[in-house]
Amino acid sequence: MLNRTLAAAAAVLAIAALPAAAQEDVIRKNLMERLPQMPKIDEVTKTPIPGLYEVRMGTDVLYSDESGNHVIQGSIFDTRNKTNLTDARIQKLTAIDFASLPLKDAMVQKQGNGSRKLAVFADPNCGYCKRFERDLATVKDVTIYTFLYPILGADSDAKAKGIWCSKDAQKTWRSWMLEGATIPKQMGSCDAAAIARNVAFGQKHKLNGTPALVFQDGRRLPGAIPAAEIEKQLAEASAKS
Repeated sequence: MLNRTLAAAAAVLAIAALPAAAQEDVIRKNLMERLPQMPKIDEVTKTPIPGLYEVRMGTDVLYSDESGNHVIQGSIFDTRNKTNLTDARIQKLTAIDFASLPLKDAMVQKQGNGSRKLAVFADPNCGYCKRFERDLATVKDVTIYTFLYPILGADSDAKAKGIWCSKDAQKTWRSWMLEGATIPKQMGSCDAAAIARNVAFGQKHKLNGTPALVFQDGRRLPGAIPAAEIEKQLAEASAKS
């Protein structure tokens, strides 16, 4: 019994003593063999916690011990700095370069001097988007790029096309979202391919809900945040840009 225990301990020490690249290979190999349903592993890196490794699959992360015997799903919280390290890492992984946004496919609203920038992916049937639009209308000195992102159903797509094809898409959007004004019926032909491009872009970047916000520094936030939080995030993004 003692010999078996010593042998097991020696094996653990041998794994821990492997060079970093070999250590990562051990984790990758064991997880792929034991959990074949897992998505492709893109990267294995050390965390600040000794013996704990981050396993990245696209923009998703989980954690493993040095041999891939155990995995953990959840967040690492730095109690000294009061920082959620996992959230910070995912924000970095999911960031969208503002310069990469297809702004020609967005409706534009300039408020005040328009010096700050914010992109919003929104569905015309989204109740949270309507609440967010009301708060957003009160924020000063921002240029808002709204991408029609009809993901809630066929009626959302029909409304999005009606808004996009109206004489003044931004005015129609705001009137619909804030006042429930009737969306004009589409008259004649209209190139609404921008809406399909918006959906393809959002799916590529895993924008799974609305509203989805992209700030000038590339950070993403999901959900309808209140006006004070919008202002705070805009200020932080402007300072970084």
